[in-house]
Amino acid sequence: MKYDFTSIIDRRGFDATAVEGIGQKYWGNEPEAPREGFDAIPMWVADMNFATCPAVPEAIIRRAQHGLYGYFQPREEYFSKIMDWRTRHDGFVGLQKEHIGYENGVHGCVTSAVKTLSAPGDKILLHSPVYVGFMADVDMLGRTPVYSPLVRDAQGIWRMDYEDMDRKLRENQIHLAIFCSPHNPAGRVWERWELEKAMEVFEKNQCLVISDEIWADIVYTGHKHIPTLMVNDWAREHTVAVYAPSKTFNLAGLTGSYHIIYNQYLRDRVTGEGNSTHYNEMNVLSMHALLGAYSQQGEEWVKELLQVLEGNCRYAYEHIRDHYQGVQAAMPQGTYMLFLDLTEYCKRTGRTLDEVLKAGWAVGVGWQDGRAFQGPCHIRMNVASPLSRIQEAFDRLDKYVFNA
Repeated sequence: MKYDFTSIIDRRGFDATAVEGIGQKYWGNEPEAPREGFDAIPMWVADMNFATCPAVPEAIIRRAQHGLYGYFQPREEYFSKIMDWRTRHDGFVGLQKEHIGYENGVHGCVTSAVKTLSAPGDKILLHSPVYVGFMADVDMLGRTPVYSPLVRDAQGIWRMDYEDMDRKLRENQIHLAIFCSPHNPAGRVWERWELEKAMEVFEKNQCLVISDEIWADIVYTGHKHIPTLMVNDWAREHTVAVYAPSKTFNLAGLTGSYHIIYNQYLRDRVTGEGNSTHYNEMNVLSMHALLGAYSQQGEEWVKELLQVLEGNCRYAYEHIRDHYQGVQAAMPQGTYMLFLDLTEYCKRTGRTLDEVLKAGWAVGVGWQDGRAFQGPCHIRMNVASPLSRIQEAFDRLDKYVFNA
């Protein structure tokens, strides 16, 4: 490969929550520190242990060397890069500059949309398992989350339950949903027919959609991300979609997301709320990071990244399937997260989820308690590290946890 996805980079001392948060209590669900003799392998926070595409730091350094960082307005190139990237990668049609707006993170857009498109006390539909951050966004704004569980079919693939969605929308008079596509932590890349049926349910119940599509670029062989906005005419006019280069290029610390909203009324409402605080303003280096990412070199780098991530996902999935009786996991279609179901394993062995989690943490496997994601006996694992580290993690799980 042209780019380096094998070097093990020491992130200690370089502001990495994924490493320095282990053994701490920032969010409340951090892995415990490993016992003496084991280094930590971070498999919890959803960022990557790969250095980003070289074009990104080159763009940042080139701009930083200018030495002046005063007030600025986004370059036209910022918008054209986004339009070009999303059109080529996802098949957007009719995407214009006016449809794009800066956001200080996906959460910033979600909270702005929730505040303007619902009222305190309203109920909001989400799927479970759920990305824990969206649950917090809803709760902190005084709204109530209502969950429609995803169900696994005979092949182990997570599916939406459309009848359950329809019933909960009707019974709870819900008119706003937060949708995750591709889905974290289930790793689903929704097929067009699934999205069409979901939009039928939302349209029938006059339910607006906030669509988190931050994982849109992390999609594997045989699957394709379809933007919610592009499903049909109704979806185009009733969806607030949020994107970012952060998952794809490991840029979460630079905070630079963007929304795409075709409907002017929705766009004005969401943008107005975001702008009213004067905190939702772009960082000049964040802008240049995106310009470096959405480049020809960025395109080449992502193609290699996807090969590495898909290989890691397959290694982890097959290892779990072949070595850990009673532990179930679906092969991700997108994202670099696996969601392990230990229900049968815990019943068979008599061990609790806490005991399994702590056994992994003790030997440095920094996986994450899935209960925060509405997985009652689940663990979330991030496999975006050099393959040698993933193999080392599973070697430890073999020796000290599942086959001790």
